[in-house]
Amino acid sequence: MSIRHGLLALLERGPRYGSQLRTEFESRTGSTWPLNVGQVYTTLNRLERDGMVAQGGEDDAGHTLYTITDGGRTELRTWFEKPVDRTSPARDELAIKLAMAVGAPGVDIRAVIQSQRRHTVKAMQDYTRLKAQALLAVEGGGARERDDVAWLLVLEQLIFQTEAEARWLDHCESRLIRLSATAATGAPATAPAAPAAAPNGPAVPAAPSTSIAPGTPVP
Repeated sequence: MSIRHGLLALLERGPRYGSQLRTEFESRTGSTWPLNVGQVYTTLNRLERDGMVAQGGEDDAGHTLYTITDGGRTELRTWFEKPVDRTSPARDELAIKLAMAVGAPGVDIRAVIQSQRRHTVKAMQDYTRLKAQALLAVEGGGARERDDVAWLLVLEQLIFQTEAEARWLDHCESRLIRLSATAATGAPATAPAAPAAAPNGPAVPAAPSTSIAPGTPVP
């Protein structure tokens, strides 16, 4: 998540001070990614250093106001136009946990999966309930309609994400059951490929198949 670009987007709507930016950021995203004032001001200082924002005086209460510069607008336009890079995905704690649980002594990986599935389904239900509330707010209109629409989009992304995670957990459990059965019988997970015939020469042996060795702690 790019906090700096989120702050630039809010500043494009007009001058803001730090705690105001934090409040509007959390309102727009439904506090899904809460910020503290320290993060906001640290980011503003870096944006000011990079020439993307500038201090623009104070409001009536004495808060220092920040404004977006032409360089900041250019950076923001580039961010909106450029796709989010998925070639280097962020580390996913659940994927790392399951990868490390495979073969770990004393770890029942299926119990880990089932526990996570219960949590994921509960989260999906919570997001769905919040989505219904957001839809009512959007349909009712009002001064905060823009924030309500933004929050609705974030909620729907979270719902799709948790649905995909639940399907992936089901897949992981099925995969481990099949590999466990294969290891117990000693049969290959898939039938070996037939040797490839080399032109005017002997057949080329197929690459050996891989399987989980017996003793893998999968019930």
